[in-house]
Amino acid sequence: MLDTATIQSLARELYEARKSRQPLRQFSRRFPDMTIEDGYSIQREWVQLELADGRTIKGRKIGLTSRAMQIASQITEPDYAPLMDDMFFAQGGDIPFDRFIAPRVEVELAFILGKPLAGPGVSLFDVLAATDYVTPAVEIIDARIEQFDRDTRQMRKVFDTISDFAANAGIVLGGRPVRPLDVDLRWVGAMLFKNGVIEETGLAAAVLNHPATGVAWLADKIAPYGESLAAGQVVLAGSFTRPVAAAAGDSFHVDYGPLGAVSFRFA
Repeated sequence: MLDTATIQSLARELYEARKSRQPLRQFSRRFPDMTIEDGYSIQREWVQLELADGRTIKGRKIGLTSRAMQIASQITEPDYAPLMDDMFFAQGGDIPFDRFIAPRVEVELAFILGKPLAGPGVSLFDVLAATDYVTPAVEIIDARIEQFDRDTRQMRKVFDTISDFAANAGIVLGGRPVRPLDVDLRWVGAMLFKNGVIEETGLAAAVLNHPATGVAWLADKIAPYGESLAAGQVVLAGSFTRPVAAAAGDSFHVDYGPLGAVSFRFA
């Protein structure tokens, strides 16, 4: 376990890296004994720095929800991080590329809660009952901590990713909102186009067999810290496609079929 001073120092490094767009070397290489709990401790300290700047928390994201990503990251459960208010971007327009270091795009569903959810013991059915509506969403992930070490090319560990807001950097909501019981959410599909070329397709069932499962997991996971999911918050349930790299000038269009589409361009 890292000591308090180190946790605060690393959180400050991430806070500054997000502003400067200068990526950091992997924390796990500097501190080989780092744990998952250390990662969340750093993340919470970083949140405090953002809140001190006047930022607010508008929700949460859940990551590493697919079995393939968990195996690659050598973990057995998802991870999570806050959605800060300045991470939300409007669909149909330009998103400033200079807000990011190495952005990538993922296809997700977002749950907008109408009632609070507090663990422990939250079920998938509790999530569906508490959800006002579900809407298509695109997550923009980024790497304030290098995904691959600049010298060794070694991939970062899950401790690094958790520290780094679980790689979260942006969210774009759009499409057609639906009540959670009006469609079988497992069968919501999407096609991701980059510059007019289809790059990825997927079904929401890839997220823990049902995207609401992750929301229930999250409510239980944060309960020991005295935290819960509040009415009005947005919860990104997890990606059901692989991340697609973006560059300045790239246009993205995600077609969710009956649930509409989300489009934007990095400018």
